[in-house]
Amino acid sequence: MEPRPTSFYFLTGFFALFVLFLYGPTITIGILSFQGPEGGLTFPMRGVSLNWFRELFQEQAVGDIWGAFRRSFALGLMVMVTTVVISVMAGLAFRKRFPGAGLLFYLAIASLVIPSILVSLGVGLIFTQLGLKIHWTTSGFGSQLTWTLPFGLLIMFAVFNRFDKSYEEAARDQGATAWQTLRHVVIPIIAPSLLGVALFGFTLSYDEFARTLLTAGSYNTLPLEIFGMTTNVTTPVIYALGTLTTLFSFLVIGAFLLAVWVMGKRRARHGSDAGKGV
Repeated sequence: MEPRPTSFYFLTGFFALFVLFLYGPTITIGILSFQGPEGGLTFPMRGVSLNWFRELFQEQAVGDIWGAFRRSFALGLMVMVTTVVISVMAGLAFRKRFPGAGLLFYLAIASLVIPSILVSLGVGLIFTQLGLKIHWTTSGFGSQLTWTLPFGLLIMFAVFNRFDKSYEEAARDQGATAWQTLRHVVIPIIAPSLLGVALFGFTLSYDEFARTLLTAGSYNTLPLEIFGMTTNVTTPVIYALGTLTTLFSFLVIGAFLLAVWVMGKRRARHGSDAGKGV
């Protein structure tokens, strides 16, 4: 076996440092969340226990953290569904050239380069000027869509640019209507990509802070509640919360990946059965 070049070890070390930099803070918080009852916010650890996880369920210790979690979860679902529906509709519309398509595209993704806090300020100001109540289900919902929709649009544009139109033509040749073609041909083919858009929509909404800061109203979402805790909570309970929310995020990602894997296996099985039938 030939010896590996020096560049291999250099790149391996560089990647290891990158992974450590990426996940080191999260791992540190996870470790410190298991401090003993006398533990503090820094090393060295003073015992090992689940004390701070139990503290999370005592409302007087952490405030309305579970209410904030429910609001973030509900808002994430709202943003996810809306992002998927609008992204698919926009992707279908942009398959046909129409006047102003280029300008509309750039306007749709322009919010990605605008500072998030300015978007939050602008949305809050518009609602105030119109006499509308600032609330996480209205102004907060709208401001978060300015963050998730561009990602969803970019994904669906890429998907439909590679989509083989012959599948639709074959369905129409068999007498399928436009709706039947969309439901039974197009949607099943692009389903894995739709799950990707849904994952983007939910996760980007779930942990969004800046665009919700001035648009959530009097009820905090989870990121806002955690930020508030950093100013008045001086125990590892905040680390326990960080550990649980991180685990929840990984569970959500795992669920979406599992769904994509199941879809792939089912599609492969159907393709194999169709081949045997031929």
